[in-house]
Order: sequence, then structure tokens, then C-alpha cells
Amino acid sequence: MRDMRRDTSMASEPSFDTVSFTQRMVTSEAFKILFRDGMSLVEETAAYLDGPGRGESRALSRQNALAYASESMRLTTRLMQLTSWLLLQRAVNEGELTRDEAEKEHARIKVAPHDIATTPDNYAILPETLRALVERSLRLQDRIMKIDAALKGETPARPADYNPVAAQLGALKQALDFLR
Repeated sequence: MRDMRRDTSMASEPSFDTVSFTQRMVTSEAFKILFRDGMSLVEETAAYLDGPGRGESRALSRQNALAYASESMRLTTRLMQLTSWLLLQRAVNEGELTRDEAEKEHARIKVAPHDIATTPDNYAILPETLRALVERSLRLQDRIMKIDAALKGETPARPADYNPVAAQLGALKQALDFLR
């Protein structure tokens, strides 16, 4: 009869493979929607800036035209970064790149927060369509930065005035916005 107290061959620790919900998310239908939303925003922005936006910017005062130029440049830079990130994730999903290859490429892409550069007073005077595009791009940026941080295993830093209730309400709003 075997001595069960010392025999570890039968009492091995169960092994569990962890499931990365973020990894699953970037391969899900939700990611496809995020991708389409991002690409649609890029197209809408390009059409606006090359079309009606030009006329609207000409109608602004010199100071506000400078604010318009600054915000439109920041908007296009933000969208280029977000588009690059989305395209990398799609390339991984479609087997064109491995996750490791994508991480090497990702090092060249800086998905960093780009906030509004103009003062609130100047921003309020900008054309409504430009402001709406900027705000949509900021929401997209926030969503992508959270996913990117989760893929890297990072926890986003919390500011000193962090409010857990507001955070939960924000997460709920983001989830509902994500489903739209």
C-alpha cells in the first residue's frame, strides 16, 4: 500500500488557464463595432475638414481661426494614432500579425491622451460640428486607451480626487455608449 502522505504524484495542483477578457474583447463583435465606429469617425472628420469645415473656419475671427486650426490638427493626429491602433488589432485578429509582432509595431504608435488645446471660451466659439467630432474622438480615445492598458496588464492611474461612485456611473455610461 502506498504512503499517500508523501506521494505528490497523485496530489498535483490543478492547473488553470487564465482567460483574458480583454484579449477576447479585441476579437469579438464588440471590437468590430469599435473598429467600424473609429473608421467612420475618420471618414466623417475628413469629409468635414475638407468640405464644410473650410468654409466655417474662414468665417471665424483670426484668434478663433487659430483655435480651429489647432483643434483640427490635434483631432487628425489623435485619429491617426487611434486608427493605427485599431488596424494593428485587426491585423492580429485576422492572423496577419502575431501578438508579439503587433507589440513591436505598437511601440512606434503612441496611444496617448490628447486633450483640447484651446481655452474653454475659444473652444465654445468653434463650429458645433468640429466640437462634436473632437468630443467623439476623445470618447474613442478613452475607450481605446482603457483596452490598450488592459492588454498590457496595466491599471490606469487614478487621480487624487478619484470618486468610486462617479467611476461606476462612468463605466456604466461607457458600456451603454459602447452598445450604441
